[in-house]
Formats: sequence, C-alpha cells, structure tokens
Amino acid sequence: VSVDVPPLSTRPKAATVGVGRQVILRPAIQKRYVELAEPTLSDQRPDLDRVLDALDDLELRADLHVLRRLPSVLRAADFKVTAVVVDDVLIDVEAGDTTGRRFGLAYDLGTTTVVATLLDTSTGTPAAVASMLNKQQPFGADVITRISATMLDPATLPRLQAAAQDTLATLAAEVCAEAGVDPRKVYEVALAGNATMTALVLGIEPEPLGVAPFVQSTASWPRSLRASDLGVQVHPAAPAMVFPALGAYVGGDIVAGMLASGMDRDKRIRLFIDVGTNCELVLSDGDRIVATAAPAGPAFEGGAIRCGMRAADGAIEVVTLTDDDVKLQVIGDVAPVGLCGSGLVDAVSELIRVGLLDGSGRLVTAEDAKEIAPGLAERFHTVQGERVFVLAWNGVEAAESVYLSQRDVRELQFAKAAIATGWSLLLVELGVEPSDVQQVLLAGSFGSYLSPASAVRIGLVPKLPVLRIVSAGNVAGEGAKMALLSMQERAGAATLLREVRYVELSDRPEFNDRFVDQLAFPV
Repeated sequence: VSVDVPPLSTRPKAATVGVGRQVILRPAIQKRYVELAEPTLSDQRPDLDRVLDALDDLELRADLHVLRRLPSVLRAADFKVTAVVVDDVLIDVEAGDTTGRRFGLAYDLGTTTVVATLLDTSTGTPAAVASMLNKQQPFGADVITRISATMLDPATLPRLQAAAQDTLATLAAEVCAEAGVDPRKVYEVALAGNATMTALVLGIEPEPLGVAPFVQSTASWPRSLRASDLGVQVHPAAPAMVFPALGAYVGGDIVAGMLASGMDRDKRIRLFIDVGTNCELVLSDGDRIVATAAPAGPAFEGGAIRCGMRAADGAIEVVTLTDDDVKLQVIGDVAPVGLCGSGLVDAVSELIRVGLLDGSGRLVTAEDAKEIAPGLAERFHTVQGERVFVLAWNGVEAAESVYLSQRDVRELQFAKAAIATGWSLLLVELGVEPSDVQQVLLAGSFGSYLSPASAVRIGLVPKLPVLRIVSAGNVAGEGAKMALLSMQERAGAATLLREVRYVELSDRPEFNDRFVDQLAFPV
C-alpha cells in the first residue's frame, strides 16, 4: 500500500489584525536616561540605590539580572545609562541613551494558528507581524485530542510544550529579523490563548480541563512569569503577561477579544462569536455580560468533510451559484483541490438560496433539481452510495472532483446547531429576543472570511440585517497588543473576570431540545 502524505502547510490563511479600540499609550515598559554622580569616599551609596534615587518618582524593585550587570555597565558608560523598567521592576540598565528603542511582543496562541506582532511601545505601532500553524498540529487538530494524548502517554506533555514554545520562538525570531530589532530589545511579552493552549505552553497538566467538571489550574497567572517560561528568547528578564481565563472553554483569548471589542463598554446589545472547533460566545446588554462555549466540532476547519481542508492554497473559500454555473474563489488563485470552512458555509447557503437544499438539510432529488435549476442539475452525482453536488470538476469523474456531500451538509448542521443553541440560551439568560441584537461580532480567522449573508441564511447567527454583522478578525491578538500598550487596559482584562458570568451548557436540561430545533435551516 502506498500512502502519499502532503506536507504540512505552516503558513495558513489567517487573520493577523482585528477590530480594536484606541487606547491611551501608557505601556508597562518605560525607559529613563539618567546621568549619575560617580561614587566617592563621601558617597558610597550602592550602585542600585544610586539608580533608584534618580528614579525617585517610581517605586521599583530590581531583578537579579540587572544586579548582575549593574557594576560593569555603570562604570563602562561613565554612569550615563538608561534604566529599563517594566511595571514596577527595574529589569536592566543599558549604556548610554537607548530611550528610543523599546519593544514588546504580542501573541495570539491559537489551537490551529499562532500570530505574533512586534510592537514599538514608544509609538504604539506594529513593527512586524507573522503567523504560522501551531507546531502541535501532529498531536491533533483540537484541544480535546491533545488533552487525550497527554492522558494516554504522560511523555506527550513535554513534547506538546516544546512544540508550542518552538512555535512562539520561531515567530519571535521572524518578526525581530523582519523589523531589524535585536531580540534583547524586546522587554515584555503578552499572550492570549485558550485555557488548554496556555496550560500546554507552560507545561501544566491539562487533564482536568478535558473531563467533567472542567477545572482550570488557575484563572489568573502570576506576575512572576517571564518570556523564557514561554520559550521565547528575548530580553532575559522580560516578563510575560498571560491573559486570565473565565473557564476551561472560555479562555484568555476570549477575554482579550472582549477587551479589544469593548464588550464591557458599549451599551448596545452585542453578540460576540468566535467560530471554531470549540465556539466561544459572549452576549452583553450594556449592563450584564454572559459567556459560554459550544462544541461545534471540526467542520468549520475542514475536518470531517469529504473534500475538506484548511484555509490554504487550493481551498475553495467563496461559492456563488448562477442559473447554470458555479463561481468559485480559490485561495492562492490556483486550481481548487478542496473546500475550507468559509467555502462550506457558502456552498450550503447558496444551495439553500436556489432551492437545491431543503430546510431539513436534504439535497433535492434529481427530478426536482431539473425543474428548480436545470443548468445545475448535471452537477448532482453519487459517490460511494452518497449524493453529492460537484463544485469543481477535476477530470470526468465526480469522485475525482471537489464536491459537497450529503454527509457534509449534516456535519455543518450539527456544528451550526450547537452554536445557535449556545447564543439562543444566552439570549434567554438576559431576557432579550434575537431581533434585539444590535451587533454580531464574528471573531477569529474563520470569522474574518465568513460571509455574513451566508451565516444568516444557514442560521449560524440570528436573522438580522447583514450590516449588523461585523467580521472582527483577530481580536485576541488586538487585546494582547492593547495589554502591552496600556496598563489601564491590562487592568481592564482582570476586571472582566469579575464582570462576566459563565453559563455552562452541558447541564442545561433544555439544551438537547433546543439543539434539535436548531438543526433545520431557516427557509
């Protein structure tokens, strides 16, 4: 038997920016240039006291790294140095005036994709951005699979930790090289990730996250964390700010997304949806905020789909049906080889629109297809005993082509029903109707490329005018950047933990009935 395994794409199509807010530039990273009086027999103050006295408006403690360097740096620079401060810690003293160079590194550590942004914290502008697939991919496509891997073999945990840290380190080296920045001039790191990814990158046993009652080791992380604890080789004393999490399945990435999108500031009724294998949902009515997670499964990432694939070159991402043809938009402008999540949603939405897919999710019969859309009827075939609709012909046989199968439609129905059940229960919690929602934010990489009209048509989001539905992009990454640029926003992330109420769906008696009700497509 010969098996061809395609190379793992490390550069998927991913959202690297997202909806954010303007913030007051007040980063934790500060630099102060000082010219100190040299010691004398009449002034024998310790070197550290000499530096701290020049910074008497700050209450600082010193890191061991700076104490090791302090004597030699001060004397080599004739006591003309720049103090590097992060929050309330003096982390370094540099020779001369280096106040113009202070950088931070913001990460969105996703299960699938990791995005890194190098920020010039003196101006608040990005110096470089890069993304790649999480190197944990060989261990499974979703968090449950990776948690299970550690339960089956304890030796897997350090391997998963190493893979995640290697991903972060690779991206750090890439953005620093692109911007021409010495990694030692990166003085702080901020990381937003779901609870499982955060636990794995820190080497924390994830099993309690994957089994009931789904408990985290901690909701908030200690201030003593360093970039080196994440495997990121920047300044040796650079601290790491890791976003707190609401629960095992509403993690720091969602807290960062809520921070960036101002879910606690806007008085409108807003629904935040981060679509993925695990779909996180947040609803705010201006006074109260509730959040939950729904198990959507892998369909939105191309998993369990006959011709499914990730959003890489060759993936169909947009589908439009005309009277007699199928118009496709393919990533990379190459020949189509598969169907990614946004293409799946579009294909189903378009088949519903033209009447070739009924409300129950069943593809119409060949006879009905000829009456409804005769120009498209010839695209219906049977592959391995299953009805399919061919999207792109690769040769003369349907089995060799890119198609949508009846089973694919069912997989999408299960995924969208889980999500719709989640937001419908949140609406009940706050006592509002779907029509009351004034804005829907579609977050994450998938949300960036999902058609709002298609999302409405299949019932993934409430039936609202498409102008109320906004592709928010990588709001987790935006939240991480805001934490680097503003101490006030960083405090806001901690405040969200107290303001948001988590709603557990698994123990809701009405969940199953609502799920069944949401399986049908609105027609």
